[in-house]
Order: sequence, then structure tokens, then C-alpha cells
Amino acid sequence: MSSMRSFAVVAALFGAMSVSAAPLDAPELTIRAPAAVMTECTQPQTVAPTSDDGPHVNTKKLADLLDQNGAKGTWFVKGNNYGCIYDSNNAASVITSCSQPNTAAITFDDGPYTWTRTIVDKLDAAGAKGTFFVNGKNFDCIYSGDNPSNLKYAYDQGHQVASHTWSHPHLSTLSASQIEDELTRINTAIEGITGAVPAFIRPPYGEHNQDVLDVAGRLGQTVVTWDLDSGDTGGASVDQSLATYRTRVNESPSSILTLNHETHSTTANELLDEIIPLLQGAGYSLVTVAECVEMDPYLSQGEPTGPTGSC
Repeated sequence: MSSMRSFAVVAALFGAMSVSAAPLDAPELTIRAPAAVMTECTQPQTVAPTSDDGPHVNTKKLADLLDQNGAKGTWFVKGNNYGCIYDSNNAASVITSCSQPNTAAITFDDGPYTWTRTIVDKLDAAGAKGTFFVNGKNFDCIYSGDNPSNLKYAYDQGHQVASHTWSHPHLSTLSASQIEDELTRINTAIEGITGAVPAFIRPPYGEHNQDVLDVAGRLGQTVVTWDLDSGDTGGASVDQSLATYRTRVNESPSSILTLNHETHSTTANELLDEIIPLLQGAGYSLVTVAECVEMDPYLSQGEPTGPTGSC
């Protein structure tokens, strides 16, 4: 095409303009059409799952869920939105208190144990829900005796079942691979018994370093601590624990996230009878941790395969 004809085409498309001489070896001008706008799929019987604003801690979880169902998705990602795209991983967030006003989350660590069902029945009778952070092998084996059925009972009644690691170690003293083994092993046990994979983990002693957050984040889990410790595991009497609760309630906080241990008979059989009416009388709704922060309690839910493991 001659230069004059090229100019005529350009002028016809864009109007007259001033041009400067181009080098003799310059490539010919390429005129591109505006970008097309797609609002729907063109192929019949197709659905395109898409996700915006990633990558995020949930990216792997969503991808795994699609893969498990023989599906594929499309991710529209940003460089720096909810996390930097160059981050090697998205560390787990740490919840230290409830975000929903007028809620109290009564939680129990170290089970399942002798009094799991007792606690569930007392909470249910009061129209309350609790959260159980359970171990695989601590005070008892999660697969032993009535522990599987009691844990399934708590889950079936609408209480939250969450991770407290497999063997209750000081996680900050472990390697990343050891931490991952602690978390995945208890997740597998909980899933086998209840059919659900927990979205929350409470590290033993509340201890967590960057490795703990990184591993939990890769697994899609959120770390939970507390803002009220009953002191039962430290030897506090029922009266002392109750005084701790009363002091906190008298401060009129917007919400309360508690720490108790279901392995203590006095907590299950005496203290709980006192703190339920105390908290409800102060205007708090007794809910699960997931409810008090408005998050999903589980990464997935399905049919249990049964307690097939061992300690």
C-alpha cells in the first residue's frame, strides 16, 4: 500500500491530522478494533465459575473444591488488593475477639472427653450454642470409646467443631512440616467423624508464630484465641472462674470470646450452669465462634466416613 493511500485510510478513520515523516523501515500501521465485551457464555450447557480480587487465602480451597467436582474456574486477580500477588502465601488471620455486638462465644478446649454430651445438652436447654476445639490425642484419643459419637452429637446439634491440633504441642517449637502434620491429622479425624473440615484452629496455649500462621493460611484456616480465660486449667475454682466472668460482664464489653476446658468436671458440671444465665442475663446471645465473627465454620461439609483412625 502506498504512503498516500495509507494516509487516506487513517484520515478517513480518524480525521485529518498532522504526521511526521517515519523511518523508511518503520512497520505499517496496524489498526485494531475496540475490545469486545462478553456478558455471557456462547457455548450451550456451560457454566463458567469466576472469582475476583485474588489471590487470597481461599484461592487454593476454591480450586481444590472445583477439582474435586471435575470443574475448572477462572481467576481475575489483582496485584495488591487483599494481599500482594508476590507473597509466597497468605498467612492466616488471628481472631482475638468477636466482631458481632451483643454476642458471647463459650468455647471448650482439649476434648472430646467425658462431659462433651453433658455440655451440649446444657447449652441446648438454654437455647445456646458453643464451640469445641478438639484434639486427636491429648487427655484421651478422639477415636476411643464414646468420643466419636459424642463429637458427632455436638456437630449434629449445631455446635461448632474446630481444631486444637492433634497432640496439643507448643506449635512455635515445631518445624513448618510438623505444624502441618498436627493440623492436617486432626482435620482428617474431624472430617471422618463429622463429615466437616474445620475452618478454625485454636493453637494450644494460644501460641503462634509466623510458621503457624503460614501453615494455617495454606490450609485455609483462621486462628482463634480468646479475650476471657476462665482459668480452669490453671487451677481456678468455680467461684474464682465465675468472679472472672462477672468482672468482665460488669465492664459491659460489646462481645466476649471465652476459653474453658471441657476436661474439667467442675467446668462442665458447675461453672457452665452459672455462666449461661449470667451472660444471657446481661443481654448476650450465646453463639459459636463462627457466628460471632460472621464466618463459615467449615471449609467443607459432607457425609462422614466414620472414625477409622487410631492414636
